[in-house]
Amino acid sequence: MAAPVSNGEELELHVDSLAFGGNGVARLDGFVVFVRRGLPGDTVRARVTKVKRGFAEATALEILTAGPDRVVAPCPHFGACGGCRFQDYAYDRQLESKAAQVRDALVRLGGIAEPPIDPIVPAASQYHYRNKLEYSFTQTPDGPALGFHRAGRWDEVLPLEVCLLTTDLGNRIRDAVQGWAREEKLVAYDQTDQKGYLRHLVFREGRNTGQVLVQLVTAKGKKFEEGYLVEVLRKFPEVRSIHWAINETPAEITNLPTVLLWGEDAIEEEILGLRFRVRPNAFLQTNTEMAETLYSIAREFAGLTGSETVYDLYCGTGTIGLTLAPDALTVWGVEISEESVACAIENAELNGITNAAFFAGNVSLALEELQQRAGQPDVVVVDPPRAGLAGKALRRLGRLRAPRIVYVSCNPTTLASDLKSLREDFGYELVRCRPVDMFPHTPHIETVNLLERVERPADATPPDEG
Repeated sequence: MAAPVSNGEELELHVDSLAFGGNGVARLDGFVVFVRRGLPGDTVRARVTKVKRGFAEATALEILTAGPDRVVAPCPHFGACGGCRFQDYAYDRQLESKAAQVRDALVRLGGIAEPPIDPIVPAASQYHYRNKLEYSFTQTPDGPALGFHRAGRWDEVLPLEVCLLTTDLGNRIRDAVQGWAREEKLVAYDQTDQKGYLRHLVFREGRNTGQVLVQLVTAKGKKFEEGYLVEVLRKFPEVRSIHWAINETPAEITNLPTVLLWGEDAIEEEILGLRFRVRPNAFLQTNTEMAETLYSIAREFAGLTGSETVYDLYCGTGTIGLTLAPDALTVWGVEISEESVACAIENAELNGITNAAFFAGNVSLALEELQQRAGQPDVVVVDPPRAGLAGKALRRLGRLRAPRIVYVSCNPTTLASDLKSLREDFGYELVRCRPVDMFPHTPHIETVNLLERVERPADATPPDEG
């Protein structure tokens, strides 16, 4: 049966609900249309942008009748900017939608009829919560400007007057760098023709320490006098570390080797009373307030008494493992990034923690050696990337037969799939799931999950497939 809509067609649609990822769901004679910028209760005029066999995608052009939960977005760039797409959706409704998406994934994909979900934890701050922002340069008639990509466009950057996700300090430092770039008559890099020089500005702020790291990313060559950039940035006493990186590839990346132009090579952040060194490429949750909440829940679910051996898989710079270490016998962290492992070891030394060890390696390949060295784990903490646990890592995690697994997830769909495998193949049951809103006004949602293993005959465990 042919789709009842065509690409480019304009339709009047009524939005019923939100889909995973944040698009509104409308139906035209039973045919599903996902509507970007459509909220539940809205009646919109929308243009179809993509047609598939079973659904279509559209973008709302005009709100004909606003739904009851639509509010005025405070950001002057809302709608044009690609971030913060739910600023116009009442915050309590955002929370309900995110909790519903977690439940739907666990039921539909995880096969859990009645998932044990705790009430969602709201964000402590709805704005000014990010400790890291990555800006792109763009060329304007006034010279280079800093901003974010326009909604739905990879090749166009929207210059910013203000960003409500960073602090006043973050906005002032961005403006100072923009002023420096114009004064120096530098040219922004153009992603389409791949010409120009200035590419990105990375701003990192220790929210509990007040320390700031700034990283400039350019195309190849040194076309600026570093002393003047340092002078401009040192007018802000919070700036402790200034780095420069070169990106010679077309890809828009900032995770690059850097040259220290001035100051310390890292800044520090404080989380749950522990100090963590933050370098340009170090991973740290971008919402410091809610990272403390997330790690506190992980510690609660781990249920440590001081006698446990804990594995911290995908440990990053050791933040979760080090917050667990005071309540554990030993903590053993594994992370594929050697730089992150070096940071984790340094963070352990910085905090005087002697019962935590960290190793570089692929989780799926390192578990057997880790088990030989560390012994059987009592608790395993996993915090994988959005893609979830890889096949081998998932199977070898299950074969550890740890009594408890604390699974920190940033993607309900991959979480649900992994939980289904752990239940069906290895006897793990989901005991608790607590959603945490780390990123207000976005579709993203984190969860902390407690799994406990139900004993069953050893021959029921599937063989390792290599």
